[in-house]
Amino acid sequence: MTDATPQNIFPGGSKGRVNRAGANISAGHGSSEDVTVLDTWRSAHRAVLNTFQASLRMRTKGTDIVVAQRHKRKNTIIDKLSRIPGMKLARMDDVAGCRLIFEDIESLYAFRESFLKARFRHTKRNDIDKYDYIKRPKATGYRGIHDVYEYNVRSKTGAHLKGLLIELQYRTRIQHAWATTVEVIGHITNSQPKFERGDTRYQDAMVFASEILARAHEQHKGARPDLPDREVVRSFKALDREIHLTHALRGLNQSQLVKSANRNAILVFREDGKLEITTFRSAPEALDHLFKLEAEHPELDVVLVRADTSEEVRFAYKNYFSDAQDFLDLLETGMNQLGSRTKR
Repeated sequence: MTDATPQNIFPGGSKGRVNRAGANISAGHGSSEDVTVLDTWRSAHRAVLNTFQASLRMRTKGTDIVVAQRHKRKNTIIDKLSRIPGMKLARMDDVAGCRLIFEDIESLYAFRESFLKARFRHTKRNDIDKYDYIKRPKATGYRGIHDVYEYNVRSKTGAHLKGLLIELQYRTRIQHAWATTVEVIGHITNSQPKFERGDTRYQDAMVFASEILARAHEQHKGARPDLPDREVVRSFKALDREIHLTHALRGLNQSQLVKSANRNAILVFREDGKLEITTFRSAPEALDHLFKLEAEHPELDVVLVRADTSEEVRFAYKNYFSDAQDFLDLLETGMNQLGSRTKR
């Protein structure tokens, strides 16, 4: 597969070829051609991201809604193929993603309802409530909404991209603070509560933390609606005394993102835990550098993210900067609020 691939051919050759490449790589015997197929297919999502983020930025202009986009890390793609039985690479719907962060649940639902009425040829693949994890929180405590769209355009130049998928994530800032902290825990411990791996106490603690944030700050309930407020707070505090979670999160060194006019940032996680950040003005230049780093240093976690400002990059991807301060502030306030309710 080379740059000379005709424009009317599906990126990577065909969906079947992409799926075979994914199966071979996840099984540990992928060839150099398989890797090229994966990279070609993954790179093609850039045009899909650009189309959606342009539409979203136009619709959010003049609001306080934060819009950011990211390519899924290669290591994360391979892990997902290995972790989920029957997962096919060409069917993976979150390789390209746009994240929208809102001040509250009401504005989130209002914007989503408006966007669902948008007139374009791209097709939403899921039913309206299928991935509504605000109405039905995940057992892990995750709350937010996902929608999956299938790319479709009239132009001949974009015809080969037809069928590529993109995920839109809708979160409030409260839900975002919790979700990014779950990923921070994955960076600083041997456990992955996001994927229900490792010490289950981290998973349980974050379920109770999600419940506290939902009840105190959004007047909603999470994955444990049956428990009284006092029991939710008591359960979190008991686990925190065992695993010292809040103490560990407070002690993190927060990496500083230098202010830059460049909207594309590559984040490299070194083996010693340090985070290196390089910014690029152009998306193609950033993507080329991303693939080069992945090829030369397969042992590293490397991710490409994009937002309008460096401050928005940090806010939208707090997990990459080991920044859990918002979560800690919201958690403390939430526990105090729920505690005062039980004393009335």
